[in-house]
Amino acid sequence: MTHRGAEPDPEPGQSAHVEWLRGEGRDADVVMSSRIRLARNLAGIPFPNAATREQRLEVLTLARARLLDTSSAPAPGMRWIDLAEARTIDRLALVERHLVSKQMVKGAEPRAVAIAEPGERLAVMVNEEDHLRIQAMRSGFALAETWRFIDAVDDRLEARLDYAFSSKLGYLTACATNVGCGLRVSVMLHLPGLKLTGEIEKVRRAASKMNLAVRGFYGEGSEAVGDFFQLSNQTTLGRSERDIIDDLEGQIVPQVIDYERQAREAMLRKRRMTLEDRVHRAVATLRSARLLSADEALQLLSLTRLGILQGLLDHVDIGVVHRLILLCQPAHLQQAAGREIDQGERRILRAELVRQALSC
Repeated sequence: MTHRGAEPDPEPGQSAHVEWLRGEGRDADVVMSSRIRLARNLAGIPFPNAATREQRLEVLTLARARLLDTSSAPAPGMRWIDLAEARTIDRLALVERHLVSKQMVKGAEPRAVAIAEPGERLAVMVNEEDHLRIQAMRSGFALAETWRFIDAVDDRLEARLDYAFSSKLGYLTACATNVGCGLRVSVMLHLPGLKLTGEIEKVRRAASKMNLAVRGFYGEGSEAVGDFFQLSNQTTLGRSERDIIDDLEGQIVPQVIDYERQAREAMLRKRRMTLEDRVHRAVATLRSARLLSADEALQLLSLTRLGILQGLLDHVDIGVVHRLILLCQPAHLQQAAGREIDQGERRILRAELVRQALSC
């Protein structure tokens, strides 16, 4: 069930106006979005995986009161979604919007998410692996700005909630890798140049040596479909928030941005005709296909985005491409249809949606 003052629920067709797909901000050609997540637990209540159903319901009640109360809410326009009461396709759409994890939508556990609107720049998962997973997101490469925002949100919540904290270890979390500051910093990267030139494995190896994780479009356990990757820190114990952010913002991500831009420019210099052919074939397929799978659509949209950014296409709106990246996902298609539909019908509906959006 959704609760949000007197505001109406958004219509399915309006679902693409989200922060991480704005395509604006510093280095947005490579860095789609910046995200910072904090793991927090309430003192005196077992972690969700060890808590009783009654204790998890208690956490829901406490969190909802603090997150929706206008005097203590961390941001205006907070919307509460009880996942146990939401339709399956609506829960899955939240995963596609990067607002909750896949783990959050399984079963009928006492779980919820509070989302700040408009733009969905802030989301608080309740009763995932930890009692609270506070997540802030910004378009482009904006880790410092995102950190300032989420730090203020965390302070406001901590003033009204008793967090589980150890003077020796820091914030206590369900997973040992999050103990300490409980911080996960990540960027969503679009790396078609490195993928096309076969250099992407160098990024993976370099990240592994620096104790960073390179994951797919939907984070942990997902594949890098459409040349979209998430790069994030893996451990927090013994490190300050500022140290983690400085490493990513000052050294690591700028290097990846440089590698990707160099790869794109090398393709233009050495294999321009090949690149133009792939880009224009992608657009032609999107404009004429009668059947499209989610993975194929995302890959073709990735090539289209690359073509626009490299000046190879001047008749395609990049904003339309960004919206299609989300609206082509299975749950969003079903929301638009107003019902659950099978994979075969989704392939037809997806192709029709794309043809209409990209028609000349």
